[in-house]
Amino acid sequence: MTRGGDYPYYDGHPVPIEGRGWALLLASLAVGLLALSFFPPVGFPATFIPALLFLSIPLLTLFLLVGPATRALFRPVGLKELALMVAFGALTLAGSVFLAFLLTYLGALAPNPVVETMATMTNLDLAKRLAPTVPQLLGEELFGILPFLATLWLCTAKLHLGRKTAIAIALLVSALIFGAAHLPTYDWHWAQSLIGIGGARIFLTLAYIATRNLWVSTGAHILNDWTGFILTFESSHMPMGSEG
Repeated sequence: MTRGGDYPYYDGHPVPIEGRGWALLLASLAVGLLALSFFPPVGFPATFIPALLFLSIPLLTLFLLVGPATRALFRPVGLKELALMVAFGALTLAGSVFLAFLLTYLGALAPNPVVETMATMTNLDLAKRLAPTVPQLLGEELFGILPFLATLWLCTAKLHLGRKTAIAIALLVSALIFGAAHLPTYDWHWAQSLIGIGGARIFLTLAYIATRNLWVSTGAHILNDWTGFILTFESSHMPMGSEG
């Protein structure tokens, strides 16, 4: 457990991570993203492989740096944490819809490649598609939170900024990094990736800020994404109304 329930690593508790360590962690996130993005197309259950690589590469790197103190990212989950997962999942979904609505005024949005295939999916296909997203979304939370903590360390240890200012900067920087990682997914649509996806990332990082628990932000992320996918799947399979 970190001191006083604070964020881990950035100020030396429970163990310190210094500049080289943070650089190594950020590099491991990039390697994990490359593994996820360029793994050859495979069928289920081999679709778990890129998702597990995306998760395990930075997680193993963190363990090599801090050992058992890796647990500082993860706290126990009880009824309160489950309720917060639902609350932040709903907040993220509502925020994403609002941002998408605003972005439509800037021009057409690029479609999500997964959403485009929904009309031809069966219920079993959908289940096979959603299952590997569990480790992938936990990996996405590492991709969101480790840059947040790295920026927090940089702002406090090196730039000597106040803690609240450092948290605000870290929140913005990590959201922009997360959004930029989605640029290839959305045909390099900068506004959609940096504002839409980056904006949604802010809500998920707030779940971590509020709880210091990666399980909560991961649960919120899963609920947000799965709700969107399931609603899209259901709407794409609704029978067309008869004419006349």
